[in-house]
Amino acid sequence: MQVLDAVRAELGEHGYDGLTMDAVAARAGVHRATVYRRWGDVGGLLADVFDAASGDDWEPTDTGSLEDDLAALNDEIQAAMTAQPSIMAALIAASFRSEKAAHAQQRLWEDRYTRCEIVVSRAVRRGELPPRTDARRLLIAATAPLYHHLVLLRTSPDPRLPGHAARTAALAAAAGAFAEPPPAGDI
Repeated sequence: MQVLDAVRAELGEHGYDGLTMDAVAARAGVHRATVYRRWGDVGGLLADVFDAASGDDWEPTDTGSLEDDLAALNDEIQAAMTAQPSIMAALIAASFRSEKAAHAQQRLWEDRYTRCEIVVSRAVRRGELPPRTDARRLLIAATAPLYHHLVLLRTSPDPRLPGHAARTAALAAAAGAFAEPPPAGDI
């Protein structure tokens, strides 16, 4: 774990371009041969950082309403993306430069979307959403504005954006925008 902590620290301080196996080994207090033998290259280190995040016990907040659950999720995303140093932003950037990191990031996103499906399930049970609401499409619509503003446009964080994006997605979902049509035999 100390090696992965060293990777996160190095990424935060120096970004992907400044991340080296030797610096990670020095920061972790292990011999560089150990790092090379275990991880092979920077991509291997990054893949393990992503995979370690999948092994945590994080679950989305249950506030009692879809809009507030989505807003809480968006608040977490905005906080992670704007933290200094932003490990999340550095990992996203690194995934464009390392195939191993890109595959690990895909696994992490799959894990997070799967965990977040409960937000939609709870909303369906509470009667806030149609029964056949596509959780993945709704979650992407709710969170995409944050990534668009913070990553693509590189705008300053807007404290209203997490709630606004959540409200927009929740209203669209309640109106059936993300509902799958019933199977042909059910019509």
